[in-house]
Amino acid sequence: MRGTALTRLTGVRHPVVQTGMGWVAGPRLVSASANAGALGILASATMTPGRLREAVREVKARTDAPFGVNLRADAADAGDRVRILIEEGVRVASFALAPSRELIGELREAGVVVMPTVGARRHAEKVAAWGADAVLVQGTEGGGHTGEVATTVLLPQVVDAVRIPVVAAGGFYDGRGLAAALAYGAAGVAMGTRFLLTSDSTVPDAVKARYLAATVRDVTVTRAVDGLPHRMLRTELVAALEGAGRGRALVRAVRAAAGFRRLSGLTWPQLVRDGLALRRGKELSWSQVLLAANTPMLLKSAMVDGRTDLGVMASGQVAGLIDDLPSCAELVERIVREADETLARLTAVR
Repeated sequence: MRGTALTRLTGVRHPVVQTGMGWVAGPRLVSASANAGALGILASATMTPGRLREAVREVKARTDAPFGVNLRADAADAGDRVRILIEEGVRVASFALAPSRELIGELREAGVVVMPTVGARRHAEKVAAWGADAVLVQGTEGGGHTGEVATTVLLPQVVDAVRIPVVAAGGFYDGRGLAAALAYGAAGVAMGTRFLLTSDSTVPDAVKARYLAATVRDVTVTRAVDGLPHRMLRTELVAALEGAGRGRALVRAVRAAAGFRRLSGLTWPQLVRDGLALRRGKELSWSQVLLAANTPMLLKSAMVDGRTDLGVMASGQVAGLIDDLPSCAELVERIVREADETLARLTAVR
């Protein structure tokens, strides 16, 4: 496969991105993705700044290939984390929310590629105007927090609206999808669930088995976890959260916030500031802000502790189409080969 604007911008061999999934995209998965020629993205939101620096160095010890780090743009210590990326020579900074113009400028001045994730055309236009180098566009098929517009509708909107490389996410798991994204004008695809379900992923086997057993109908969108639309596997816990009273949910949220504070290294004032930013950015009630404290700890229960009964399992709809656990190297090679074969067949038809 020929290079694209994404491969030229980031220095990776293939136009494939492994997304920064909390508790999943750690040094082992990221380095395996990078060694396979994809752009591995390290998830840092659940790490202390000190642990982030250690994780970056661990990835660099495992691979000489470029990789990235995903940051929370609204975090109280976002500036400190940006400086860690710059000091450690990380190639790409990705953001789940739009970073400020100032953060973008600081990163670009240091030679770091800035690639925010967006779910709407207007957000892509905003970060492009602020100087972002590329944008990752996630349609509603994607796992985790998601919007309402399908990738096949959102992607061409953004491609037509901005002049920077666009990476497509939401609904991709094979080479046919990569070929389709390129046909839409994207510079590559990003995948989360597909990389979660690899042999290089550290997610416990029992959790992987639950994903592999899922059908498309077993993937749902709920607001019960944190007040925002969140795509995940339909489980007994999700049903219980949806049926729980507000009082029980708030008690659970406060306990989860305390646990997340210890793991992340944030102080209570920093958590409050992050909550204020979330409330303003998403127009949430205080009850919803408290409920948002559930998310990191409930994800950890499944993705780290293997408790499918106590944790939530963020998932793209493609979980219902995946039935194997290849290595990252096998996966990326297969996707690129399938994309080449698909494009060759289309060219032959002409």
